[in-house]
Amino acid sequence: MRTFITGITVLFACLPLNSIADETDQANPCLECHETDLAQFAATVHGATECLECHVGADERRHRRGLDPVNCGECHAEVLEVQAVSVHGSKGVRRSSGMALPACADCHGDVHTMAAIADPSSPMNERRQGETCGTCHGSGQPAPAGVRTIRPIEAYTGSVHAAEVALGNHGASCSDCHTAHSPLMVNDPASSIHRQNVPGTCGACHAEIADLFEQSIHGLAARNGVVDSPVCTDCHGEHRILGVAAAGSPVSATNIPIQVCGPCHSDVRLGEKYGLAADQVPSYEDSYHGLAARGGVLKVANCASCHGVHNILPSSDPSSHTHPDNLAETCGKCHVGAGSRFAIAPVHTGEDRSPNIVAHWIRLIYIPLIWVTVLGMLFHNLLDLVKKTRTYSLWRRRPREHESILERMSRPFRFAHALAAVSFIILVYTGFALKYPESWWAVLLQGFDGEFRGVTHRIAAVGLMGACLFHFAHLAISARARSRMSAFLPKTADFREFVHRLGYNLGRRPEPPAPVRVGYVEKVEYWAALWGTLVTAVTGLLLWFENFTLTWLPGWVPEAANVLHFLEAILATLAILIWHFYFVIFDPAVYPMDTAWLTGKPPFSRAEERGEVVSVDTTDEESA
Repeated sequence: MRTFITGITVLFACLPLNSIADETDQANPCLECHETDLAQFAATVHGATECLECHVGADERRHRRGLDPVNCGECHAEVLEVQAVSVHGSKGVRRSSGMALPACADCHGDVHTMAAIADPSSPMNERRQGETCGTCHGSGQPAPAGVRTIRPIEAYTGSVHAAEVALGNHGASCSDCHTAHSPLMVNDPASSIHRQNVPGTCGACHAEIADLFEQSIHGLAARNGVVDSPVCTDCHGEHRILGVAAAGSPVSATNIPIQVCGPCHSDVRLGEKYGLAADQVPSYEDSYHGLAARGGVLKVANCASCHGVHNILPSSDPSSHTHPDNLAETCGKCHVGAGSRFAIAPVHTGEDRSPNIVAHWIRLIYIPLIWVTVLGMLFHNLLDLVKKTRTYSLWRRRPREHESILERMSRPFRFAHALAAVSFIILVYTGFALKYPESWWAVLLQGFDGEFRGVTHRIAAVGLMGACLFHFAHLAISARARSRMSAFLPKTADFREFVHRLGYNLGRRPEPPAPVRVGYVEKVEYWAALWGTLVTAVTGLLLWFENFTLTWLPGWVPEAANVLHFLEAILATLAILIWHFYFVIFDPAVYPMDTAWLTGKPPFSRAEERGEVVSVDTTDEESA
């Protein structure tokens, strides 16, 4: 009898939980020891599962000391089969590492409360996968022994994929890239994140882009096993994939040349291996586009602007953006009309192999000219400084009551000089800050938008040209001004004065040259300033209005104008620093400053040197 009753009890224990009526049937005997909310359990993914389907053997023996672990493989055999050889499986990395690996419940949650993946409360819902995987792979929790601390979850959290997921949109979660149950090591050819498989993995969401990439030179190489060819993760990153507009993104406008294209296309090893030109990236960096990008200008062409983004093809391919037949259209996206009348000149043209013969001859002439001019000025001024240091007393004679100094610069001349001086200083600073944006002295412009430097440079250029126009207008309307400036016309006496001065400074002549109000020093300054302003203004305008230049002028003009503009700027800057600053600041005859640009009259010692000191009784109307 007792055996019969025991059999009946076990029979009821084997019935499904949801088939036991609360009112008429006996209660589930499992509930006598295990507190379980049947309604809550019925709402889980296992709600239709009987207790004994998972807890095998619970009806056959007492289990106060525990039962065998639940075998999920009874229902999910295929899942456990692929997981066993994955990095999380017993046949995967555990063979060599011996580290503890996650069980099903570690990722999916407790079996009695397990929700469907589509349920936001599920640990494997795409919104919570980062948190779940971060238990082992995150930076907030200590990693198990053998797991590399590479902080992937922290990187993923700041990505565009995580941002889309957080907004409720579909974005890539951990399992989308690494798969849910079969993640493999990156060096495993079967892994979804193996180099050859990355385009296909990303293409699951970005199908159109993947198709373009597969047809590109990079995609073709990657598909044929060229391990040096870039794939999606090489350009965009792995976990912290940012939007194009983000400043820290490798594919942002200013980072593409250096962080994305540069590492391969300026690598000597890869260049020798695959025949890549090593000067492509350096020549871009030194071009107008590259310098502007280095200076922080976002609206400037980078590698992708011309070569394409995912559909990059060799320039010999008729479909390539950089094919000679397509250059006008490519450049015309930014420069309307470019190449419509003249062919676009080669873009990547380093100094060593530039096909631009005009730019080549400009370098050939100007660079030696700069050296000769600068060294000549230094030698001339050094001799003058040594001679005057010996002959000039620190207690120089002051003008007597009956002596007066002639006015050297009237107000219009001083105004033009002041405007030119301020404009020139701004031009030099902003211009060289463009050429050398990483220099320590360019730090003052780092707090501004990249466009600020360009706008400031152009405003200063207008100021310098305006000073010249004002000067010429002054000469046109003032006979007195023309009379004064007539003394600046070159004469043969200037050469004789130079030879005499040089001989005197070298100790070959006992006396300095006879005083002249406008000597070769002033004439060299004046005509050099006009020449420099003319050259830099013309070339600067050609670079400023680039659409006009690219449309109406031959293809060699932009590079030639850029080279001439830069070299003339160097010559002009050095001439001001060495020649002009010496004679108006460091010359012992005027030190600490020639005050003519402020008061119109030079110091007495300079006036005496030039013969501009006159007796009050004989002072004419001009000196009043």
